[in-house]
Amino acid sequence: MSTIDYLMAGFGVALQPGNLMVAALGAFIGTVVGLLPGLGPINGVAILIPIAFAMKLPPETALILLAAVYIGCEYGGRISSILLNVPGDAGAIMTALDGYPMARKGMAGVALSISAWSSFVGSIIATIGIVLFAPLLASWALAFGPAEYFALMCLAFACITGLMGDAPVKAGLAALIGLSLATVGLDSNSGVYRFTADNVHLSDGVQFVVVVIGLFSISEILLMLESQHSNQAQIKQTGRSMFNRQEMASTWWGTVRSSVLGFVVGVLPGAGATIASAMAYTMEKRLTDKEGTFGSGDIRGVAAPEAANNASAQGSFVPMLTLGVPGSGTTAVMMGALALYNITPGPALFTQQPNLVWGLIASFFIGNVILLVMNIPLVGLFSRILQVPNWLLVPAILAVSTVGVYSVHATTFDLMLMAALGLIGYLLRKQEVPMAPLILGFVLGNLMEQNLRRALSITNGELGILWESPISIGLWIGALSMLLLPPLYRLYKSRDTRTPLQMPS
Repeated sequence: MSTIDYLMAGFGVALQPGNLMVAALGAFIGTVVGLLPGLGPINGVAILIPIAFAMKLPPETALILLAAVYIGCEYGGRISSILLNVPGDAGAIMTALDGYPMARKGMAGVALSISAWSSFVGSIIATIGIVLFAPLLASWALAFGPAEYFALMCLAFACITGLMGDAPVKAGLAALIGLSLATVGLDSNSGVYRFTADNVHLSDGVQFVVVVIGLFSISEILLMLESQHSNQAQIKQTGRSMFNRQEMASTWWGTVRSSVLGFVVGVLPGAGATIASAMAYTMEKRLTDKEGTFGSGDIRGVAAPEAANNASAQGSFVPMLTLGVPGSGTTAVMMGALALYNITPGPALFTQQPNLVWGLIASFFIGNVILLVMNIPLVGLFSRILQVPNWLLVPAILAVSTVGVYSVHATTFDLMLMAALGLIGYLLRKQEVPMAPLILGFVLGNLMEQNLRRALSITNGELGILWESPISIGLWIGALSMLLLPPLYRLYKSRDTRTPLQMPS
């Protein structure tokens, strides 16, 4: 059978009434879970695995349900990111850079609708990529060893630092703070507790939920209280909840470029949506931001990371299905679901369980259509959150944030740490220190350290392994270019715009 024949058979599985209902239910649950700060796709999928197994769902139905929840979370994460500047998960961090300023300008509906559309385009392009290139890309991903992953993460940091334009030093400082927070806790190699101050609550490190809610949600609450204005006074209502044809045209090619980039990054095991969205945002800023409007509410800055974020999530299924290697934390949890059904993912899965694999791939197309149809009509409802006055909105945000943090370990220490980080985030934001590099440093810090250690252990400490392979060399060249070219370009532009000396006649 050809690929098209297998895909048509997969649609036969995915379009069964029970599987369609499960896909719609999973899409709705995923959207709700995604918009709640602190939960994210990993928790959403993990919660539903025992439920799906207890209901004795067939393996293809269970996998369709979990995949719909995963994709729905990627859609839902943008909602709180745009409306409240509180990313639902790490992949939505970059969306807040322009999505929240758009909301403050009264364009929340436009930001939400264009993010839903670009998420849909990114997911569809990535799903087509899965159908066409899964075996080829899986073999290419095997060429990435620990040295290549370390170089890739350095490139991500160079991208996020370079995109900050006039504040590269502040962005670098924020990234270092994030990396420092990532070193707190038990060293997995030596078993030594690091930077815990002998506090047992820090033995597992600082939790992502605590950091992201403290730095974004609590600091935002403090800024809102400081402003002494109600939301109605701050927001200009445009009465428009959908993007227009011109806005769609201005973001189209950026959405396509970011989708392809996000899919390629998603195929790399462990790279994830955070790196993909950061790289896509950087790419679009360099290619299209001639007016310097990125970061102040540019619609292109919303579309690009959302397309890359969702394309990366879809791409993470490639190594899981073809190699048996999880492409992300969420697909790692889904592999646990397959283990419950005594199914081993890998190359043989395509021949031994074709209905399972191609039914799942076909459900990606169906699930994304369901999510688009579900999310677009709700844009107006979501955007009305911003019309709630501060005296009601601030306690609501604080309550949701507190519940999200307390649910991790059920300790008051996490709440106090959240408050302390919120105060630090407030002070940093008052000094115009960007938060995105800090969160990126925290998210990637542990993975970056582990890959560096693995690479050095192979050569007994010889640093040469970090730039031995052609892939590593290419990534290092890209990182250096991101760090050096922007200041050189700004220097060139400053000289070019300087008034020429008048020669005496």
